[in-house]
Amino acid sequence: MTLQQLKYIIEVANRGSINEAAKRLFISQPSLSNAIRELEEEMQITIFERSNKGITLSKEGVEFLSYARQVVEQAELLESRYRNAKPSPQHFSVSTQHYAFAVNAFVSLVKEYGQDEYELALRETKTYEIIEDVRHMRSEIGILYLNEFNGKVINKLLQTAGLQFTSLFVAKPHVFISVHNPLAKQSIVTIEDLEPYPYLSFDQGEYNSFHFAEEILSTLTHPKSIRVNDRATLFNLLIGLNGYTISTGVLSSDLNGNEIIPVPLESDDTINVGWISHRNVTLSKLGLAYIEALETAIQTR
Repeated sequence: MTLQQLKYIIEVANRGSINEAAKRLFISQPSLSNAIRELEEEMQITIFERSNKGITLSKEGVEFLSYARQVVEQAELLESRYRNAKPSPQHFSVSTQHYAFAVNAFVSLVKEYGQDEYELALRETKTYEIIEDVRHMRSEIGILYLNEFNGKVINKLLQTAGLQFTSLFVAKPHVFISVHNPLAKQSIVTIEDLEPYPYLSFDQGEYNSFHFAEEILSTLTHPKSIRVNDRATLFNLLIGLNGYTISTGVLSSDLNGNEIIPVPLESDDTINVGWISHRNVTLSKLGLAYIEALETAIQTR
């Protein structure tokens, strides 16, 4: 086993493709495939599973990748210390439901740990895809919520994928509405109060199950409803159509301005927002730093 082989494994995992990794590494695809195969034979494990859909990390491969990243990171620290070498670009990815505090934490991470070169990814995406991203190490961390309604289904998926959920905070449900909405002056609103206004929710694609909805009370019917794919569109519709969505009540005026406010929703439900990661994989330096930034971001909510 060589340090170069470990770097190959990391690059293939980052790209999700041997062909793309080979281009980035400036070697031929057969050479890269052979190097990976030789390492798998030496370690007597299957690191990558190949199929018609592409290449993904095996269960053993996820654990191996965690150790490989630690070894390569330590080697780069040694080179930087004694050879005055230029640090390699940093890599980190997070997949999240549409939470402003997750973006705030990402901004803090980049400001504190960003070097001259880095390759980072923040994916605001669908609930099922968050789980799949973390499962296959496309993202190191995922951010989503659990509650009494979706908990059994989500926890079963996490267990099957070898993932764990760590709570960040528990919130009572709120609605996000425009400051110009007639309900903005109320101290609390009910579902009945909201009936005249368009209900906005995030589309979950082919996995548009009630259990994967980003909004609680997803089984309720609404006279007017609109599905969107991104947070900017949702917020524009909140303002332009006097619409509403149901969320945690955590907003960022720095990112979202002062045109949208949270108002408590009358409900006995709670929202347990947290992060998911591989159960037996140690978080990277940037992963740990991002969790710390998340905790700071929600403390100021």
